Amino acid sequence: MEDMSVTTLVASAGFIAGIVFGATANKTNFCTMGGVSDMVLMGDTNRFRAWMLAIAVAILGTQSLHMMEMIDLTLSPADGGAIYLTSSLGWPGAILGGLLFGYGMTMAGGCGNKTLVRLGAGNLKSIVVVLVMGVTAYMTLRGLFGLARLELEAFNTDLSAMGLESQSMVEMVAAMVGSETESLRLAVTLVFAVAIIAYCFKDAEFRGSKVDIIGAIIIGLLVPTGWYITGVLGADDFEPTPLFSFTFVAPSAESIQYLMTYTGSTINFGISAVGGVIVGSFLMAIMTKSFHIEAFSGADDMKSHMFGAVMMGIGGVLALGCTIGQGLTGMSTLALGSLIALASIIAGAVWGLKALEEGSVMDGLKAMFSRG
Repeated sequence: MEDMSVTTLVASAGFIAGIVFGATANKTNFCTMGGVSDMVLMGDTNRFRAWMLAIAVAILGTQSLHMMEMIDLTLSPADGGAIYLTSSLGWPGAILGGLLFGYGMTMAGGCGNKTLVRLGAGNLKSIVVVLVMGVTAYMTLRGLFGLARLELEAFNTDLSAMGLESQSMVEMVAAMVGSETESLRLAVTLVFAVAIIAYCFKDAEFRGSKVDIIGAIIIGLLVPTGWYITGVLGADDFEPTPLFSFTFVAPSAESIQYLMTYTGSTINFGISAVGGVIVGSFLMAIMTKSFHIEAFSGADDMKSHMFGAVMMGIGGVLALGCTIGQGLTGMSTLALGSLIALASIIAGAVWGLKALEEGSVMDGLKAMFSRG
């Protein structure tokens, strides 16, 4: 253990955490897309509330790590900090990317996390979705689509011009009331967490769903676990690890690149977590005898999944994350951009579901705002 490099330690721990994530998501059917779909189409809010509960747990765990000074959420990305709390508020990317990702996951049959879980359980359609999403995400990060991304980022709001060091909602509240940021962190954290938990448990059906509650708690706790792995286990003066936790769009792209350039590449938390989720889902599928091979039903099914994967790849990068990357990990930092991205992803998913129900994109948009 003493001879293990920091990179290997972080990757190994990330792989184990990914296994827990994949196994839990498979066993409990934890799925953001499924949660929104159940709520919109059937009026069943159990899985949506499970996602919300996971967010509350992630917020409590992450903010606790910061308040105990085990990690530092105030560090800039240049100093090894997380990407969510910069002073550049990328609201254009959060809105456009969130809408694209949300709509895309309805066409692809699930978000990035669910796609990896299905892949581990034998879904061959998910291989295509992961490959297309990963390549498209990389094109948006560093390739052809990156040019448009940079143009969009030109419209970001510079919060430092308003006297703010970051887009932390804790700092914004502190600035409004004229107080120190850290003195209000606990209060703001509890307001967010308690409000979400109250929403979740006010529903009697959800209170009786132990599977959804347990799954949400485990998934939620894995977010601060990711921060701990990179921020504490990965702390090293000579080989520092950037502060990072679970997200699946950009890491899927990096995983594809890693597999192709293995001898010249270095593994990181994101890549190992992606692999762990697939393995964890596979192991759970074998143990529960639910593993089965599933393929496309036809050309239309394949086209829908591929188009959705493209939207997810582009949208996930523009929004700086997916339903997990922004919806859980980003939200755990209490970043305003994450809240905007979360709302946009949900709106995009509802739009996509309505479009599928109504038969066209515009009819779906109209249905979103109709009482029916």
